[in-house]
Amino acid sequence: MWTYHPELLAVPVPRYTSFPTAAEFGEGVGAKELATALEGENGEISLYVHIPFCEKICWYCGCNTSVANRTDRVTSYLDALHQEIALVAERLPKAAKVTRIAFGGGSPNGISPIDFVRIVDALTLEFGIQSEGKRPVISIELDPRTLGADWAAVIGAVGISRASLGVQTFDDGLQEAIGRVQPAHMIEESTAMLRSAGVQSLNFDLMYGLPSQTEANLRDSLERAVALGADRIALFGYAHVPHLIARQRKIDDSALPDAETRFRMAALGYEYLVDQGYVPVGFDHFARPGDALAQATLSGTLRRNFQGFTEDQAPVLIGLGASAISSFPGLLVQNEKNAGRYRMMLSQNRLTAERGIVRTAEDRRRGEVIEALLCRGRARVESDLWNEAYPLLQPYLDAGLCQVDDEDLVIPPGGLPYARSIAAWFDPYRKDSLRRFSSAV
Repeated sequence: MWTYHPELLAVPVPRYTSFPTAAEFGEGVGAKELATALEGENGEISLYVHIPFCEKICWYCGCNTSVANRTDRVTSYLDALHQEIALVAERLPKAAKVTRIAFGGGSPNGISPIDFVRIVDALTLEFGIQSEGKRPVISIELDPRTLGADWAAVIGAVGISRASLGVQTFDDGLQEAIGRVQPAHMIEESTAMLRSAGVQSLNFDLMYGLPSQTEANLRDSLERAVALGADRIALFGYAHVPHLIARQRKIDDSALPDAETRFRMAALGYEYLVDQGYVPVGFDHFARPGDALAQATLSGTLRRNFQGFTEDQAPVLIGLGASAISSFPGLLVQNEKNAGRYRMMLSQNRLTAERGIVRTAEDRRRGEVIEALLCRGRARVESDLWNEAYPLLQPYLDAGLCQVDDEDLVIPPGGLPYARSIAAWFDPYRKDSLRRFSSAV
């Protein structure tokens, strides 16, 4: 179904979880702009809470996280997080309504269940979330290696309905090669616990492009994920950038599959999961037809934010925690990444946003085109953007990877692996920042 055109995938491109991307953030935008944006919000908002701790650090991981092996460090971070929750909430008008809460990391279950419940209680109190009526949809990222019965009980009590398990691969040898050893029984037990706790939508993160990974390895992991009833599957290509992420130097890069093999793995995953009845969401995410993500894809309401593809329609996402990013229609802003400086700023009762970008009308116009291409495979393109991008898109058009339909640019199923590369031609910032991104597949 897919054809391999290496020359059209050779240039690294962003994942476009925002536009402009975080690579364009500058230090001239920060706490002042965030405070103003918060004070002007009175509609629906989503919250993202970053917990930058894991019991063990996986070698492939590019997240802002550290080992949760020092109680004092974890405690002081959580104290700062509580302070930030109060500071942000007091700036929001009472009319603002929280419709979603997502917990990510690191791994939120890298802290104790009691500490997690305290965070949920603080969010409920400070943001005026009602215990009756329509509650926010709550989701959480979880590490199966530290998911015990106590955590499952808390997940049920809090009312978390969506969870994502960091599976990556079921193969024992590959787990050793990437520093994430978690026997299959851990994943099976975690799945059973989460279902018993009331989780209705369960995602498995899987990876291709791992050292010494074969197509047979990948197929086995896909088969196991389907057999365990995953409602969503995110199939990511491993991005090996040891010059940016020092921990990746522990991975044997001589054993990494080449670009063409990676492409075949992505194609295998797509064809297998579609054959199993999953709805493709982009080229590397999949959801069962009854899942909200699949329904958003089929209805044309799919969106993209810093958590990736989402059915969330809230126009504002507020990030809480070190390195978390907030998104407003006219502003993108990121919190201080360094946990020590993050704590220091909050000890002084200061918002920690320290870099970002003000979205211009042109940014928003181009962002709509990019989001539409990635989420719906079709975008209305105004004439001036056509004139700019058409010559650059000619190789993709000639290969049948995209098509012109009146004023729309359309990406057919065969062009999905090239969607980010195609969308990038509408990004005027990309010329100076390609070295910061990973390969398209």
